[in-house]
Amino acid sequence: MTTNTFKLTIHMASSLNGIIAKKDNSVSWFETTDDYEQGRTITEEDLADLLKTVDCYVMGSMTYEHALELSKAHGWAYGDIPTIVLTHRKLPLERPNIEFYSGELSALVRERLQPGFKNVWVVGGATLAREMIRSKLADEIRLSILPIILDEGTLLFDKMEHDQLLHVKDVMAYKNGMVELVYEIKK
Repeated sequence: MTTNTFKLTIHMASSLNGIIAKKDNSVSWFETTDDYEQGRTITEEDLADLLKTVDCYVMGSMTYEHALELSKAHGWAYGDIPTIVLTHRKLPLERPNIEFYSGELSALVRERLQPGFKNVWVVGGATLAREMIRSKLADEIRLSILPIILDEGTLLFDKMEHDQLLHVKDVMAYKNGMVELVYEIKK
């Protein structure tokens, strides 16, 4: 019997009130000076080990444009890992590991992602994440909650249209005040 090892994870960082992007797209709120004594220290090795498990990223076009802008000052955050950008627009192809896709999400997952990858992370944006959940294509949500309440911006789970049951897989608190929640999406 063959087991399907494919997993599609929605990975987002958010404020405590569920905002994943400020209206001006600033990311300074990602930096936290909080100090939670009982929390785990995030090491570069831990982060590198986690990211080694990801073999493909998927993102929407606005996330891609924002990542390109940030890469001018901080470098491309997704390294050489294959990255699929969902768009109907003509966007600049800045790296050889970028691929554009404009078809149905279910076809993308079934025909492109499942046959070629084991651990895919959807890294933005909110509309894409909601559609992956609504369409029952996502397996897991990995949400990093930063210790801040933002005044306005893009909500991750706004207008879901139906309830979605989850199962807690892991909870981790870090010294910088970030809390990471990992949920299995019940199908």
